[in-house]
Amino acid sequence: MSASSIRLPNAFYNNRFGTVGLVDETDSNKLVFDITTYRTEFGYSDRRHPDKIIWGKSLEEDVVRRDFTINAMALRPVDLVNSQDSQEEWEMELIDLVGGQSDLANKLVRTVGNPNERFSEDALRMMRAIRIATQLEFIIEENTFSSIQKNSGLIVQISRERTRDELLKILSTKYPAEGIRILKNSGLLSQVLPELERCFGVEQKSPGRHHIYDVGTHLILSLQNCPSTDPIVRLATLLHDIGKPSTFKKDEETGMITFYNHELVGTRFAREVAERLRLSKDQRSKLITLIRWHQFSVDEHQTDSALRRFIRNVGPENLEDMLSLRTGDRLGGGARETSWRLEQFKQRLVQVQQIPFQVKDLKINGLDVMRELNISPGPLVGKILNDLFDGVDLGKIPNDREILLGRLRETKIN
Repeated sequence: MSASSIRLPNAFYNNRFGTVGLVDETDSNKLVFDITTYRTEFGYSDRRHPDKIIWGKSLEEDVVRRDFTINAMALRPVDLVNSQDSQEEWEMELIDLVGGQSDLANKLVRTVGNPNERFSEDALRMMRAIRIATQLEFIIEENTFSSIQKNSGLIVQISRERTRDELLKILSTKYPAEGIRILKNSGLLSQVLPELERCFGVEQKSPGRHHIYDVGTHLILSLQNCPSTDPIVRLATLLHDIGKPSTFKKDEETGMITFYNHELVGTRFAREVAERLRLSKDQRSKLITLIRWHQFSVDEHQTDSALRRFIRNVGPENLEDMLSLRTGDRLGGGARETSWRLEQFKQRLVQVQQIPFQVKDLKINGLDVMRELNISPGPLVGKILNDLFDGVDLGKIPNDREILLGRLRETKIN
């Protein structure tokens, strides 16, 4: 068999760009690799897709349309070295026409050819350059980065879904805060997350406040110190104070700075971000919930009822994520990672979850009420259950079936 007729199992073809998809069945997520023939592209009116494609005849003409040098290297099968059990192994030759190998060794992200042309062809490449640099811990080559700064405004012509995907990939890297810093320095942050861009320069340092950084710097440092690896939790940590610029007030006499109700304003902005980025329903819910309730107290004098209200507001499924946000918030504001109050708060969250949060968690239900009191279905059943629940919630009645049934029997019906 010649190299030109190598068979590709699990491959599929269904597009006008001459791309063959190859599924890696060994990957649990069934990773798909795209394989294309030589081609030349013309016109990018939407700053993303070519208006016209002409099939090429050489690797050279194909390579010049690629995005970055480290992505423009090729492998050529030159000799069959082993063939057994229907598996073939080929000796491969590396072909590097644009200096990709050198840039790979020097940890550089550089466009193939003129960066202005590459970004004009596909504006998403600017986000991809920053994402790749963040993922691989590379540096963006100087001319390439200058071109991103020059062309950053083109990103608004890219679909919000694609922009979202690159942003979440940046937030999923080992050093997401560094990626956000690069986005800011490139000018892309003001296009993608203008709510965050507005936070820089908004001071917080004032008498009686623990903050030592402006709001924007604090948010990036909060992200840097957030222990969660969930990109939505990281996004919530990055955006948790975006309501502060709109609520900033400074007393000219005392110098005291306040941001009253910034979490409520921030929640409204978070909804706009979620809509703009086309987040899924679950992603949107988590983002908004974490930002809405991040301003919680850890006072050791809080009652169990107050803690249960907090858990109901946040949702038991989001508690760990909220605590991750709080950790990032503390460290990002110059405080210690934790305190005895916070540790006590965490312990009490575990303890109070042993007590019911909703009527449905009681050890009795509506059928028990109707049977014990010989009443028909109706609002009265719900009222009786709610009264019993209030007693359990306040710690006056244990959530024990026999005790609750006994209370039922003592209930007087007018």
